Amino acid sequence: MKTRELGMAGLKVSELGLGCMGFSQGYGPSGSREDAITLIRTAFDRGVRLFDTAEVYGPYSNEELVGEAVAPFRDRVVVATKFGFKINRDGRQVGLDSRPEHIREAVEGSLRRLQVESIDLLYQHRVDPEVAIEDVAGTVRELITEGKVKHFGLSEASAATIRAANAVQPVTAVQSEYSLWWREPEEHVLPACGQLGIGFVPFSPLGRGFLTGKISPSTEFAPGDMRARLPRFTPQARQANQAVVDLLRQLGEAKDATPAQIALAWLLAQKPWIVPIPGTRKLERLEENLDASSVSLSAEDLLAIDAAASGLRIEGARYPEELEKTIDR
Repeated sequence: MKTRELGMAGLKVSELGLGCMGFSQGYGPSGSREDAITLIRTAFDRGVRLFDTAEVYGPYSNEELVGEAVAPFRDRVVVATKFGFKINRDGRQVGLDSRPEHIREAVEGSLRRLQVESIDLLYQHRVDPEVAIEDVAGTVRELITEGKVKHFGLSEASAATIRAANAVQPVTAVQSEYSLWWREPEEHVLPACGQLGIGFVPFSPLGRGFLTGKISPSTEFAPGDMRARLPRFTPQARQANQAVVDLLRQLGEAKDATPAQIALAWLLAQKPWIVPIPGTRKLERLEENLDASSVSLSAEDLLAIDAAASGLRIEGARYPEELEKTIDR
């Protein structure tokens, strides 16, 4: 697999990474630990060199899983993790917390669970309005000086926040949702990343599975699947949004590719410093996603996609209203 660089410091990763959250939460029953480890190691064998986790996934168990899975080749991969949520003793997420003392506490826990001496890429998971971003960036800068962290990242941050943080500690990567059915980062965040030399890591690049074409209005989500409570995944929204899948399928037929592969190839074609991190628990889906790196879209293809997509109206918010309020804009 080809490599790409994130940030001015030249953090080299595979052009497609692996989002690991789904092994522990988010999409119904998680499956066995052994199957998850097998998939992560298969991804490595196929050339994946960026693995994404967070302390809140599980919580905590996802970092432990990823740490164990990558142990045989730890010095040849980049593992990204995140801090920023307050987690109570029952293991429930109960708000945001990016106070400097909490960042240090979270980092010590992540180092232990990942079984490493230094975190390759440390993201603030969500911007905490109660803590100045300059204080967050300053704390991570100290951790970098101490050798406990190598690179600083932000997740779901606004362009203004990105600029303010970068002025204190250079930001290597920004992670936010981005796909053909969520293009908001194109307005301000991607231009800021381009100007500042910051890499961009799209999560949910397949629209939480919708852009694969495997989800229909009649699909019933398993207990614990977060999509059951997302406005964009109501049966009515799925019916209305089927047009974007139809577009991907039509393009795929001309390229001998699946809708998912076209969606990922489109992202890869946007900027050379964009590295999507699709997640999956199925080996066949992993193979399908990684084969997207061989799908070539010409300038004419991209213009045609933009022209067709501009006429589509995506129905439904990404998150329920209470969660939308936590997004930094």
